[in-house]
Formats: sequence, structure tokens, C-alpha cells
Amino acid sequence: MRALALSLLILAAIIYVLTRDHDSGFLGYVNAGSEAAMVGAIADWFAVTALFRHPLGLPIPHTAIIPKRKEALGESLQEFVADNFLKEDVIRERIGSAGMSRRVGEWLVVGKHSERLVHEGSRILADALSHVRESDVAAVVQEALIPRLKEEELSPVVGQLLEEVLRDDAHRGLVDLAVDELSRWLASNHDEVAALIENRAPSWTPQWLDKRVATWVHEQVVEWVADIGRTPDHNARIALDNWLRDLADGLQHDPDTMERFERLKERMLSQPRLSTTSVQLWEALRRALIGSLGDETGLLRTRANQEIDKLGHRLIDDPVLAERVDTTIADIASYAVNNYGHEVATVISATVNRWDGKETADRIELHVGRDLQFIRINGTVVGGLAGIVIHAISTVI
Repeated sequence: MRALALSLLILAAIIYVLTRDHDSGFLGYVNAGSEAAMVGAIADWFAVTALFRHPLGLPIPHTAIIPKRKEALGESLQEFVADNFLKEDVIRERIGSAGMSRRVGEWLVVGKHSERLVHEGSRILADALSHVRESDVAAVVQEALIPRLKEEELSPVVGQLLEEVLRDDAHRGLVDLAVDELSRWLASNHDEVAALIENRAPSWTPQWLDKRVATWVHEQVVEWVADIGRTPDHNARIALDNWLRDLADGLQHDPDTMERFERLKERMLSQPRLSTTSVQLWEALRRALIGSLGDETGLLRTRANQEIDKLGHRLIDDPVLAERVDTTIADIASYAVNNYGHEVATVISATVNRWDGKETADRIELHVGRDLQFIRINGTVVGGLAGIVIHAISTVI
């Protein structure tokens, strides 16, 4: 584009030289037009060049504007982006119109993207787990976790958590499971229960009486446990709930209960084998996870594939879920923009400030220089036309 603009200037100069002695007639118009075209071309060349460097290397005032003012340019661009793009309403509108959740769902169900996602995720997670050393886990438990737990007063936290669990009846499933397991164990271990009762019977009672009493007691216990399982408002359940509520309240407000809990916590955390057992449990869990993640046909990866594929279809078919996901994404993006948008925009000014002045001018010229060269071309053409018009007016006058 520079060559084209320069070629027009040279062409105008050649025409001017060839028609220099012709002031009248058609050639007079050609001469006037070519002269004005040269003026326009040179003027616009100066204007375009002055943005990026000193014309002809001469330190003319108000030239080489971009190299001299690159910091101000970067700050202005930063403010422009922050004020016009990194705004909550702009982000929300863009995310809402993009339908990100539906796009994610379509991507997950097409081809084998879900399998690839599980494969790559399993590989990364297994590799990360394999690099966790046992000594590092032991150090975290011994030097950070246990001392921190000893320092913190946990009874109010435990009491509040227990209170929330009781308020939501989240413990009922655990109670049902315990009752079912106890009922199943009692039903399948009649001899063990009977032997336990017989062994505690007085030595002077007949053996046949001990067996009948043990059988009767076992039957009553089995029936009582079964009745607890069948009856949601059983007295035993109510008594357990009341005891747990009292415990939750005591852990938060009763000094004696809080002190006993803290002493129990201190004794448990002071056990020498606590850290060793914790590390052993972690190692067992880590090995099991690595093995499951490496088994492509295993239950873990198979279930993960199924769940991700199911999630993809739900994001497509369930508009309520899709809207909720889009809203969540918009909330996260809006929070990031409101709290960190200005810091993100400073990347622009920081990057521009690191550039050398000449490098900045070269970068910008590479991006917009082609359009700027059209200014030179237009200046040449418009200058030539203006020269013709002026010559015509002069001739008429």
C-alpha cells in the first residue's frame, strides 16, 4: 500500500513535469490537477507518517505521536475496554444470548466428547495423585491439620452443624440404615445373641430356662427394632431426636458440654497413631482411585461417562436447568468483572508500557497501516480534483 501511494505521487510528479509549460486548454487542467495531487499526496504522507515516526527523520514538533504517547494510549485503551466491555450488564447480555449451557450440552453429546473428557480428566487426576508423596501428606497432617484443629474451638461448629442436620431431618436416612442393619444382624445371629444372654444368666437357673428366656428376649429385641424401623414417630426415635437436639444446643451454649467435647477432641488428636492412620487411609484411597481411574472399563469411568452424557442431554432438553446454569455462569462472570475487571483491563496498559516506542508504532502500523495508506491515496485523488476545480474557477474568473 505504501508502494501504491508512492506510485501515485510519482505519477502526479511526472505528469506535472510533462505539462509544466501548458497553462491553458486541456493540458492546463491536467497540469493544475497533477500539481494539486502532489500537494495532497505530500500533505497526507506527512500526516500519516507523523503518527508513527518523524518524517524524514526530522524532529518536527507534534510528530512521532504514538511512540511518544504510548503510555497514554495504553491507559486510554484500558479505560475504554473497562468502561464499555467489562460491565455487568454487557457480560450478562452476552452470556444470555450465547446460550452457553446448551452449547456445552450439544458438545458433550456429539461424537465421543464425553468419553474424551473423562479420559483426559482421569489421566490428569491419576497423574496428580501419583505425584502426591506420603511424606508430604504426613507433614500436612502433623504440622498443619492437627495443630490447627487443636487450636480451634470446634464444639460450636459441630453443634451448629448438628442443629442444621436435625432441622432438615437429614439424619433420618442414617438412622433408618442403622436400624435396618441392626435388625438384619439380629435376625441372622440368633445363636450369638442367645449365647450372650445365657452366659449372663445366674448359675443356679436351669439351662432349659436360660434358653427359653434367651429366645424370648431375642424375639422381643428383634420385634422392637423392627417396630422402630416401621414407625417414623416411634418413642425411641423421638428420644434420640431429643437427645441430639440437647446435644446440639449444649455444644453451642453449655460450658460443661463444650468443655467435655474439647477435652475429647484433645485426647483424640493427641493419639500417636492418629497421623499414621490418617496417612494409611489416604494411601489406600489414593491407590484405589488411581487404579479405578486407569481402568477404562471400570465402574468409576463408566459411571462418569454415563453421568456426563446424561448431563449433556439435560442441558439440551431441560430449559430450567439450562437457565439456571447460564444464570450461575453470568453471576460468576459478573462477580469477576465487578471485583477484578479493572485489574484485568490493566493488562492492556501494562503490556503497552512494556513495549518499546518504536515497537509500539510498528505493531499499530501493521494493524491499521493499510487503511492509513488509503488516506494518502485519497489525498492524492482529492487533491488532484480540487486542483482541477480551482483551475476551472480561475479560468472562468
